[in-house]
Amino acid sequence: MEKQEYTITIYTENSIGMIGRISGIFSRRKINIESLNTSPSEVDGIHRFTILITESEEVVRKLCRQIEKQVEVLKAYFNTNDELIWQEQALYKVPAEAIAEKVLVERLLRQYGANVVVIRNDYIVFETAGHREEIDRLTEELGKYSLIEFVRGARIAIIKDSAGFHTKLKQFEINEPGTDIVENEYLDQRDDVFTM
Repeated sequence: MEKQEYTITIYTENSIGMIGRISGIFSRRKINIESLNTSPSEVDGIHRFTILITESEEVVRKLCRQIEKQVEVLKAYFNTNDELIWQEQALYKVPAEAIAEKVLVERLLRQYGANVVVIRNDYIVFETAGHREEIDRLTEELGKYSLIEFVRGARIAIIKDSAGFHTKLKQFEINEPGTDIVENEYLDQRDDVFTM
């Protein structure tokens, strides 16, 4: 099958070590993670991972099933770029004299919707958001004007055709409510049962 970019969205409980366990699944399969972003989600106590990889659909489908086997993972989705609204953010540090002397740089930054973050005597920092290709083009252009430093953030994405995970989670609870809590018969006898 043909490889293409896929964005995997994973909803997990907020527990220590999840990044390591999830990235381990990719490492064992020798799949390169091109971009990884974690953040709180719209559901309190639930975190969202957004992972960008280039693979075939079959591999991505199996990968999502494997990720969902993790105890703390609630759901893993995969989408193509056409099914998402996505952005990447970038910061650029440019010498102040390049901006002051060359009107072309200022026009270039306006053309790409860059905003000033910091102005100092020796340099100016700009930020912009867009698709990877746009950021790459701006980086290449600013390289002609002594670009001092550049950093790109990880992809963030939301699914176009979705009611949102929170709605799906509530619907799941209605369709398949959790079982009643069963008390453990040995809980009151901890000292007797767990002795060496």
